[in-house]
Amino acid sequence: MTMNQCHLSRFPATFCLVGIFLFFLTSPLKYHMGPGFTANITVYPIWYGKWDKSQKRIIREFINSISAVDSKPPSVSGWWKTVQRYSDQTGANISSNVRIGAEKNDRFYSHGKSLTRLSIQSVIKVAVTATTRPLPINSKSGVYLLLTSDDVYVQDFCRNVCGFHYFTFPSIVGNTLPYAWVGNSGKLCPGVCAYPFSIPDYMGGFKAVPSPNNDVGVDGMISVIAHEIAELSTNPLVNAWYAGQDPSFPVEIADLCEGIYGSGGGGSYTG
Repeated sequence: MTMNQCHLSRFPATFCLVGIFLFFLTSPLKYHMGPGFTANITVYPIWYGKWDKSQKRIIREFINSISAVDSKPPSVSGWWKTVQRYSDQTGANISSNVRIGAEKNDRFYSHGKSLTRLSIQSVIKVAVTATTRPLPINSKSGVYLLLTSDDVYVQDFCRNVCGFHYFTFPSIVGNTLPYAWVGNSGKLCPGVCAYPFSIPDYMGGFKAVPSPNNDVGVDGMISVIAHEIAELSTNPLVNAWYAGQDPSFPVEIADLCEGIYGSGGGGSYTG
């Protein structure tokens, strides 16, 4: 559930095609009989804070590219074919169809500019219970993607996490909904959450990779969004595909190629 960063074309995402395929063949992941997203996957973006149209476009284009047809390799859709190899207890594979559904704007910071993990769920509740155009309830194949702008701090952001996924509690939201949060680190900690488009201070001497879309914060987010969508699809209720004995701290599919952009990657070398 920590940040994963691999790079391709203008989308810096989890496209470690070689690494993740090899890990699939010798994977430490085990299936724990929980559901996966085998039906068409719908992503519901919740834009929290201030977002430029160009930033929204970059993120929408990335999500739409997951199911793009006839893309030339290497591609986002080619990376997703590896995610599709995972299946549920019926033998059905993770869906090849990922699309954007309804969206919600929370431009006035309904829960302030400092969020906890629980208040994130309250933001999602606002989105699905709004009096005007609420987001639909889709517990079986919906990804509620909360995206916070670069002036919003979230609990443990920049220290332990750049994004995470879980599911909402009925006591807060009224339903069990798989969700992910990803923050824009552009102002707060780009060297932590937008590497390699920004380099942390302790790596002085390394050069940053040019930001594909000239937006370091959003390009860093794309990596994390890819990471979380892959993990939500294969482990939406934290009882499906993961390694380790403790589901509270699982090693999931996108953790396997952490920081790898191509073959030979590892450590500070991205491949």
